[in-house]
Amino acid sequence: MALCAAGLIGTGSTASAQDMQAGKAEYMIACAVCHGESGKGAGPMTEYLSIEVPSLTTLAAENDGTFPYLDVFQVIDGRTGVRGHGGAMPVWGDRFSAGARGEYGSFGAEVVTRGRIAVLTDYLMSIQE
Repeated sequence: MALCAAGLIGTGSTASAQDMQAGKAEYMIACAVCHGESGKGAGPMTEYLSIEVPSLTTLAAENDGTFPYLDVFQVIDGRTGVRGHGGAMPVWGDRFSAGARGEYGSFGAEVVTRGRIAVLTDYLMSIQE
């Protein structure tokens, strides 16, 4: 898994096949319920939401053809709130750092968490249309 996420932020990264699988797994666990398995905004929870769930496959197209890597990363890590998520994302709180603090300490947990977010962001970049 990509543990040096800080160096990847801003320009995107070249993810390995293993990282891409990890990113897809993170997506399926954390995002697909709302955004759908394909990322087009058609997950099973959409019928219960009062707002439209956007497609995550058009982020680059909506940004003049450039995937907004840093913006996406910051939304996932909670620096940028998203309407419909009740503020910082993910709504389930510290999911991305779960278990890491006890195993790696505060600093190590931060690195692991950013790595998990980086592989998820890499996966989202890979599904752009």
